[in-house]
Amino acid sequence: MPNRSSDTLFQLVKSLKKWEKRNFKLYVKRNTASDDLKIIYLFDALDKMDAYDEAVLLKKNKGLSKQQLSNVKSNLYKQILASLRLIRSENDIVVQLHEQLDYAEILYNQGLYLQSLKVLDRIKEYAREYHQHSYVQETLFFEQKIEALHITRSMQDRAVRLAAEMQEVNEHLRLS
Repeated sequence: MPNRSSDTLFQLVKSLKKWEKRNFKLYVKRNTASDDLKIIYLFDALDKMDAYDEAVLLKKNKGLSKQQLSNVKSNLYKQILASLRLIRSENDIVVQLHEQLDYAEILYNQGLYLQSLKVLDRIKEYAREYHQHSYVQETLFFEQKIEALHITRSMQDRAVRLAAEMQEVNEHLRLS
């Protein structure tokens, strides 16, 4: 009997278009130092199956042991999602905004507060341009966090300006 994660992985593999499968394989080969590409073997095996059957999978793929199958499946799932994210990031503003928020968080955690604020300003600009008000709100929360710690002292009236922006965004979201 297949478990839920195996079924989810199987469905994900089966949902991929031909060009996405090709892109995934290129992505994995480019990002894997080892010649032992078990996730490619698993990917190909799942792609060839009509229905998920772990016993058949293990029987046909001697290079995969039952003990390592769980880890390989988990890694395969993550790698497929990472590959799809890269494909879609150029065309999807939400993915781009989320990625930029990740970068701002990394800069903040590195102690680069002013650089983080600059990234947050760009995020707000793009989010407003594409009417992604929840990202404007999230960015403002982050900016307020930085300013509340008095880390940057970048502008005297920044806290007041951020509060006004937050009120404006909250009103817009309330009316939406």
